[in-house]
Amino acid sequence: MCVMDHPTGSDYIVIKAEENGVQVIGLTRGQDTRFHHTEKLDKGEVMFAQFTNHTSAIKIRGKATLITKHGQIQSE
Repeated sequence: MCVMDHPTGSDYIVIKAEENGVQVIGLTRGQDTRFHHTEKLDKGEVMFAQFTNHTSAIKIRGKATLITKHGQIQSE
């Protein structure tokens, strides 16, 4: 199966920590939304994240730069 044929497999975001201790939290799909994965980034670290069949949302705690196909945004 090609990634482009699977819409949830094609959306990536880039998260760059602008301070120590930035938390990246993956939230599940389905009837009950739950935390299913957490990462902690220190200043300058970069993470690529992808929306999948299990991940419907990503929550960011802390100061970070987020880059998506829709543009760039800063969390505070």
